[in-house]
Amino acid sequence: MTASYEVRGRVGIISLNNPPVNGLGLSTREAIYSHLRSAVENEEIKAIVIVGAEKSFSGGADIKEFGTPKAIQSPHLMTVIDACESSPKPVIAAVHGLAMGGGLELAMGCHYRVMLSGASIAMPEVKLGILPGAGGTQRLPRAIGAAKALEMIVAGGVESCDDLFQIDGQTLIDRLLTSTSREAFVHDTCEFAESVAQVRPLPMLKNNSARGAQSDSDLNLLFDSYREKLSKTSKHFPAPFKCVDAVEKTLILNFDEGIKFEREVFVALMQTPESKALRHLFAAQRSCTKINDVPPNTPIRPVQAIAIVGAGTMGTGICINFLNALIPTTIIDSNQAALDRARASIKGTYESQIAKGKLKESELTNRMQCLKTSLDFGDIENADLVLEAVFEEMSVKEEVFKKMDALAKRGAILATNTSTLDINTIASFTKRPQDVVGLHFFSPANIMRLLEVVRTDKTANDVLASVMALAKKIQKTAVVARVCDGFIGNRMLEQYVRQAYFLVEEGCTPHQVDQAIEGFGFAMGPFRMYDLAGNDIGWAIRKRRYKDKPHMKYSKVADLICEQGRMGQKSNAGWYDYAPGQRGAVVSPLVERLIADFRKEKGITARSIDDSEICNRLLYALINEGAQLLEEGIAARASDIDVIYVTGYGFPAHKGGPMHYANQIGFKAMTQSMKGFSQNPFDDQAFWTPAPMIQKLLASGKNFDD
Repeated sequence: MTASYEVRGRVGIISLNNPPVNGLGLSTREAIYSHLRSAVENEEIKAIVIVGAEKSFSGGADIKEFGTPKAIQSPHLMTVIDACESSPKPVIAAVHGLAMGGGLELAMGCHYRVMLSGASIAMPEVKLGILPGAGGTQRLPRAIGAAKALEMIVAGGVESCDDLFQIDGQTLIDRLLTSTSREAFVHDTCEFAESVAQVRPLPMLKNNSARGAQSDSDLNLLFDSYREKLSKTSKHFPAPFKCVDAVEKTLILNFDEGIKFEREVFVALMQTPESKALRHLFAAQRSCTKINDVPPNTPIRPVQAIAIVGAGTMGTGICINFLNALIPTTIIDSNQAALDRARASIKGTYESQIAKGKLKESELTNRMQCLKTSLDFGDIENADLVLEAVFEEMSVKEEVFKKMDALAKRGAILATNTSTLDINTIASFTKRPQDVVGLHFFSPANIMRLLEVVRTDKTANDVLASVMALAKKIQKTAVVARVCDGFIGNRMLEQYVRQAYFLVEEGCTPHQVDQAIEGFGFAMGPFRMYDLAGNDIGWAIRKRRYKDKPHMKYSKVADLICEQGRMGQKSNAGWYDYAPGQRGAVVSPLVERLIADFRKEKGITARSIDDSEICNRLLYALINEGAQLLEEGIAARASDIDVIYVTGYGFPAHKGGPMHYANQIGFKAMTQSMKGFSQNPFDDQAFWTPAPMIQKLLASGKNFDD
């Protein structure tokens, strides 16, 4: 069973044992409920303790059961909680490690909560587009006050039990223990259980007030301010607003009425497209760490020292990730001034975090002590992983990798940060291609969570396993890709941006395209995005494409902008104008005149294009290329593509990623639109043939999830 039962003296102990996080799936709920009845019916038992096995109390509901018959099969979590609360004998939750979501709701349904110092709790349901559905919105305010509960439930962040224990008047934590082991913690909790065995009446959080010491006017102001803030930050997500409503009900309704309201809202939110998208992404982020042909028990190579070749913007940003994890890192460059700038930039980044209260002085000291800079390429000799971050030119990569091959120790992982170049070719520059892997960080590398891990034809399994473990250590979301030009993210992006250029050629302004796709939910439209990244990057890629793919049609309107020296924010002029030192994009009359002159020269009469066509052409270009990547085996799963686009390219999370979005709109509607696009004489008609995978899925009535 996923929960065991034992008796120690007069205390019955129920241990949740459902790895990895003691999730409260059906089998666990059944076991808890059964053991509770046994303990209550045993006259020798005077108190009951619920504790988690291994490292945590409970991570909450089993998300895999959402939308399945098991989710509604009795006993529900509410039934288990009610059984705890109505027990004639005191039930004590012994919380160590982490109690999240339903796990915390279970603990709050107990009469007492004993927590181990260092434990954490959270109500993260809002991140799945729902709210706590087993009394969390009604009990937590009654335990720590409406203000703190509102913060926890709306943000979904993790809170320290040690900090919560200090809140005046809190009734969430009855005892904070400093036991030295789990076994000692269980022993100490049993002693507490013995001490409260005869206490009557038994305390219940549902009987408490959520008002605390705050006045009605203060509370009204609190709820109003939350709603105003959410209207700016969470306009695409209904769940945060409903969280505010539910917590507010603790001040207006009695407990039973509040529970009824919470349950109705929970059920309604579960059906929203936003929640379905967020739950899809939650599962996708966990599945993308699994590599089908690399067993979970594959030994990993220890990575205890790192060398980065190249002290530019990317090398510097990448270095910060390793320093944050306190991994000794050496930046190597042939230019002392570049090394000095890198060190100053890293220190400046940390000083900025200190000024914002996000970092302590001691943490800065510890991290900077892990940094070394060097002019000597030979200093890579002791590194377990050597990563190049030099200029994006194959001849430069060849020179660097031949040096890395000659000087790095045997067994060292040799990594490249290239975003488009053929890593099979790069690996061939060495005598150990099995040790070569792509680690494509996204700019700014110390902020962006996405990491594309690119496996070559010869990358060893233990190298893949090792870099995936390293990605987790530096808190990156790693997705594996095979080798192709642009890998997954940038190869898809090329088709997306190519459509944006066609749209401008045909009649749109850059601002209109950006506005339409940002209205869909993207963080930034393609023209603002390229102005930020630098238009020269795309220009260099297009020049290669004109040679490599002469059959593919391209609009030359983007080249026109670059030929004017308008490279984006760094030159204060791109598709938009920028005031010196400012990032705000201002519509450029000059660019509009250049585009109009370009159309006139090409004999193109501008036509009116609505936002629907703009969005569909950009999005269907992404989806069609994504399907092609799946067909070719470059991407292992459609959900991997969704993770890449939401995490690294600003695709709206509430839409779930391009492939999830395709599932929602349906392939029939999409292919009909694509057929219409293929009739456009200015577009690349050949591109709009649906990828073979889309055609197969349409014919079989399946979707990318299948």
